[in-house]
Parts: sequence; structure tokens; C-alpha cells
Amino acid sequence: MDRPVRSLRPVSIDSPDFTGVATWEDPSWRAAAIDWASAELDRLGWARDGEPGYPHTRPWSTVIRLDVVDRPPVWLKSIGIGSAHEPPLSAALAGWVPGRVLAPLAVDVHRRLILLPDGGPTLRATGGGDPVAAWEAMLADYARLQVELVPHVDDMLALGVPDARPAQLPEQVAALLADDDAMMLDRPGGMTSAVRDRLTADRDVYAQCCRRLADGGVPPSLQHDDLHDGNVFAGSDGHRFFDWGDATVSHPFLSLLVPLRLAARAMDVEAGDPVLLRLRDACLEPWSAYGGPAELRALCTLALRVGPPARALTWHRILLGIHPAERVEWADSVPGWMAEYLEPGSLDPAPAAGQ
Repeated sequence: MDRPVRSLRPVSIDSPDFTGVATWEDPSWRAAAIDWASAELDRLGWARDGEPGYPHTRPWSTVIRLDVVDRPPVWLKSIGIGSAHEPPLSAALAGWVPGRVLAPLAVDVHRRLILLPDGGPTLRATGGGDPVAAWEAMLADYARLQVELVPHVDDMLALGVPDARPAQLPEQVAALLADDDAMMLDRPGGMTSAVRDRLTADRDVYAQCCRRLADGGVPPSLQHDDLHDGNVFAGSDGHRFFDWGDATVSHPFLSLLVPLRLAARAMDVEAGDPVLLRLRDACLEPWSAYGGPAELRALCTLALRVGPPARALTWHRILLGIHPAERVEWADSVPGWMAEYLEPGSLDPAPAAGQ
């Protein structure tokens, strides 16, 4: 990054204050985090080998590679305050759906640390052969995971997973939309007053969509909110999902918002392409006990309609937890996602030229 983040006040590993790149790159923070991971490896009887590596640093999280004698490397992940639910959720998922997620070796909930084994190649790294079939299989496996997690909704909320169920969204979205700073109102990269007026005028419609979604018969579950081929390991024994920092408890079909967009880009297809409909249906089929195909597709359309403002809420939560100076680069994500409510969905045909 070009910003002088090192000039910010360092934050200790135990600090309740902001975190970010200035934290993750502070030598004292790194030493304390690595000491914790080393103690956990000693407990397992595993010996470290060599110096740590630092392959991934973002304002909201960092990953440190630790090599281990006669074993694949392990990965120490530290999470920002806005994703504090990720360590306890990761540990709980390993017990609720064993073999379906990357199970941590250890977690420290207070310090927001997760020690993870090597998961092998991601779906993005392997390519999965036929890309359409690979994404289709991944989304079907993910939906089956969501179905299995329906009985654990209250448990997830108790762990601090954010509550973004459809009944909660209208009030949450209205409050965020009214926040001039979050919307960067009439500032470069932010939302214009005219766009906010359009969104405000449509808030009753948004609330109606949320009510229809809530009453549609499909129960809430875990919603990854950043599901794509780089957040799933693909092996001969199926898929294992990871990276739950953006996750919420919500309508399960909101999870399709990100993957359908990224799949369209990866496969170079337009909105409304039959390929995207095929991927949608792969994710809906495991929910067939809750409705017929037409009913589930209608609910999916509603979920994709209400999804962008919900994604804006996620970005806002995460950015609030990082050093203020480090928010600048990403701040337009909040008004950007909010405004996308006014755009066609990934399953809608692209508008004709001039429309």
C-alpha cells in the first residue's frame, strides 16, 4: 500500500482498539502472535522449521505461514475486530459439519487468532476441469452444508455471527443509508444525493421484498457472503469451505450474490446467461424440501434483489474495525454495494444499449 500506515500507533495482540496493516506489520504484534502459534504446535508435538512467511496482509486480516518439520505448513490467521466471530465459528463448524470445512488446529477467541492446517489446492488453483461443472458441484456442496447448519442458527448467533436475517435488514439498511459518512455523500467515489433519494424512495419496496423472503418457507442459515472459488478447497473427498470473516446468519440464497457475479466474469458470460441459471439451480436443489423449483427460483430472485445492501452492511462492519487511515482505500465499497440495489441482478438479462 502507498499510505504511510507504519506511522499509526501500534496495537498489541490483546488490544480492543482498531487493527489493520499497521497492526499486522508491527514486530511486537507478530512476535506475540507467533509465540502463541508456536506454543500450540508444541502442544501437538509438531516442530517449527525455518522463519515465518507473510504471504497475505489486508487491513481486516493477515495470514502467516509457519513451516513444520515433516509436515505441510500451517497457517496463522489473525482477524480484525469486524470479523471477531470467525475464530469461534470456525471451531464450531468443525464440530457441526466435520469434513465440510477447514477445521482449525487451535483458536484464541479473545485475540482473534486461528491456527489452520494446510488445506491443499483451492478450486481456483486447480481449475476443476470443466469450469461450469466445477462451480456447479461446489455450489451444490455449499448448499448442502447450509441445509445441515439450519438447526444451529441460534448457536451461531450466540457466537456473535451478525444477524442479517431478512426481517432485520430493512432497519439496518435504512440506518446505514442515512449515515452521510458511510455513504461518502456527495464526495468523490461516494453516493450522490440523487442516488440516495432514489434508494430512500424505494425503502418500502425493499422492506416488502425482505418480508416476502422471510415468509417464503426457506429457513435462515449460515451465509458466507464472500463465496468464490478461492475460498474452497477442492479434493477427491469433496469441498471444504473456509474464510468465514464476512459470514452472517441470513437467508441462505443471499450467498449466491458474489459467486454468480464472479462466475460470470470467470466464464465470460453476460447477466442472464443459461450458465448462471444452471449454477443457481445447483444451489437451490438441496433446498427442495422447502419448496418446488418455481418457488425456490422466485425466492432466489428476491434474495439477489435485497443482497447488495446487505453486502454493504458487511463492508461497513469490517471497515469500522480497522485503523481509520486504512479505511480510505476501501470506503467506497459501502456506498458502491448499496447503490447496486438499483442495478440489474446477475440473473437478469443485461439492459439493451441506451436503456
